[in-house]
Amino acid sequence: MRSILLAFILISNVLWSQRVEWKEDRKLVWSNFKSKTNNQHGKDIVAYTHCGWVYSVVKSSNPKGAAKVNIETIFNEDKSWKDEKRINDYVLNHEQKHFDIAEIYARKIRKEIIAKIKTTSDYDKYFQPIYNRIIKDYKNFQALYDGVTEHGMNREKQSEYDVMISDELEQLKNYQKP
Repeated sequence: MRSILLAFILISNVLWSQRVEWKEDRKLVWSNFKSKTNNQHGKDIVAYTHCGWVYSVVKSSNPKGAAKVNIETIFNEDKSWKDEKRINDYVLNHEQKHFDIAEIYARKIRKEIIAKIKTTSDYDKYFQPIYNRIIKDYKNFQALYDGVTEHGMNREKQSEYDVMISDELEQLKNYQKP
């Protein structure tokens, strides 16, 4: 039994070590980008940040019982790539902003969950539509961010987005993960 528990702990550590949870005081570093495979095609792509959310829910068998939803913003180290020859701090900032955008949209989900989901019945009725709408908005915003900033190469637009993203994080500060 102990060896099974030990094996589970070791496997869990390996799986969790490949993910970085978003925290305000922790920024990405180039060593977080561990994939050797560039799945992005284009000469302007210097790095790729694979990030998003994981969620869990605790529901009751009683539809009127409480439901608790937990949303975490994560960066997947093993799916994030960099071109070793072209990386620098400026590019890392652009990639960090992708991760920050994921946190903004996680906060938007948390905000709606707090407003609309109290019971298991609420969860069953509202969660998937909320999640689907926000993930669509999130993907559209990530694409817009890369398009307008030209993957960070347009320094003026990148600077504008840096401010916009920082402001949005601040405006949604009440919806940080506790």
